[in-house]
Amino acid sequence: MDFSLYIAKRYLVSKSNNNTINIITMIATLGVIVSTAALFIVLSVFSGLKDFSLNFLRVADPDLKISVINGKSFFFNDSIKKALLKDKIADYTKVIEERAFFNYNEKSHIAIIKGVDTNYLHVNRLDTAVYFGEWLRYDAKYTSVVGSGIANILSVGAYDFLESLKIFVPKPGEGYITNPKTAFSKVETQPIGIFKLTDDLDKKYVFVNLKLAQELLNYKSDQITAVEIKLSEDANVDKIQTELKNKLDSNFKVQTREQLNSVFYKMLNTENLVSYLVFTLILIIALFNVIGAIVMMIIDKKANLKTLFHLGAPVKEIRKIFVLQGFLLTLFGLFIGLLLAIPFVLLQKKYGFIMITQSLAYPVEFNFSNVFIVILTIVILGFLAAKIASARISTKLME
Repeated sequence: MDFSLYIAKRYLVSKSNNNTINIITMIATLGVIVSTAALFIVLSVFSGLKDFSLNFLRVADPDLKISVINGKSFFFNDSIKKALLKDKIADYTKVIEERAFFNYNEKSHIAIIKGVDTNYLHVNRLDTAVYFGEWLRYDAKYTSVVGSGIANILSVGAYDFLESLKIFVPKPGEGYITNPKTAFSKVETQPIGIFKLTDDLDKKYVFVNLKLAQELLNYKSDQITAVEIKLSEDANVDKIQTELKNKLDSNFKVQTREQLNSVFYKMLNTENLVSYLVFTLILIIALFNVIGAIVMMIIDKKANLKTLFHLGAPVKEIRKIFVLQGFLLTLFGLFIGLLLAIPFVLLQKKYGFIMITQSLAYPVEFNFSNVFIVILTIVILGFLAAKIASARISTKLME
């Protein structure tokens, strides 16, 4: 066994004659344990919250979306259909999205009308978000499904046959509107369902049949604004995206779910980074106790260090003893901290004993990447703390 490592282990496990040093060492170890557990739990919570938030996007947004760069709509022709005939593409749906003016019982709101075909639920399972009523009836052309935010603003209820939801869009043309009565296309729909996902989506969309949207916008039967795609589970999203871009015209853009919600993803990643930095700062403060414990140990063992120095041990080797002692103390705290935190996270994920609401448990996610991040952070900071503390040892101290 290495000489420095042997001495460091002896110093770590043996009690000092000075009880104050024992208490300081115990506090330092406890600080590393608590900081390690806290850092891992916080990272796991944010991973759980991120996955929980992204579940809403998986319901509402496709794996890939094809739309045009210039203009609003395009024609779904044979070349596009041929490009979508790939093994990794599980299904696709044609959609129309357009801003519209909604009126219901003398209340109004501006949102987006989204026309969807019969294949829509094979790509996006938005029907699972309908909490009142039902999803669109494709055999009933003038039905609609409204976001809960819009429903609250307009006081819309499902199956209210006494009042219809009126949808207005401007007619295509140039110049100023001279006659408002003839400047808008209008349809009346019967809301049969209300969905609830996120505040943003709930105030943004009203779903109708694709044919009704085409009629309202004066589109042809094969004219749409986007194609939404569901990929097979083993598909490589980036690879399929590149292949579709190469096959389609240069006026088309192919976006992933992450690109469609780039701001939301950036917000989640920023929150995760900030939380990591905050708890790393707390860990750094806790490691000052490790520095203090090692410095006190150096002072306590000063006579022994002089003996080692006069027996021929160089200052560099003596410093190494306390670097290893601090490093071993940090590793011990890291091991115990993870030993406490990992079961806690796994139990919370399985049983959900800490609740946000009466029906919703605090989401956590166990990731090996979080374990690696915690280990790397503690090891690096622990080594630096030990290195700083051992720098106090010099030839002058040994004399």
